[in-house]
Amino acid sequence: MKAYYIISYDITDMELYQQYPPSAAPLINEYGGDVLVSDTSALAVEGNARAMNAIVVFPDKEQALACYHDERYREVMKIRHGSTTNCTMVLAEAFKQPVE
Repeated sequence: MKAYYIISYDITDMELYQQYPPSAAPLINEYGGDVLVSDTSALAVEGNARAMNAIVVFPDKEQALACYHDERYREVMKIRHGSTTNCTMVLAEAFKQPVE
């Protein structure tokens, strides 16, 4: 079942942050992931939007977690951690329709 990272954070160092997407993308792709949303101008319909809002889909939860725990991504993650604050990152599985 597909799994989605739903990610939001505020960017505090844009110069450093600009290194993150091109470093993370090859690893995401290697694990079958695809960035569906990456938006720095999202509209807050309820609550407060953060500077970056993203959704990344993976074939399943196992692939998503394998990517997150990959040592190479751990190095790339340091860029994100060093250039952002207020990060929320959740992993949610696709909605499964009940069988009738």
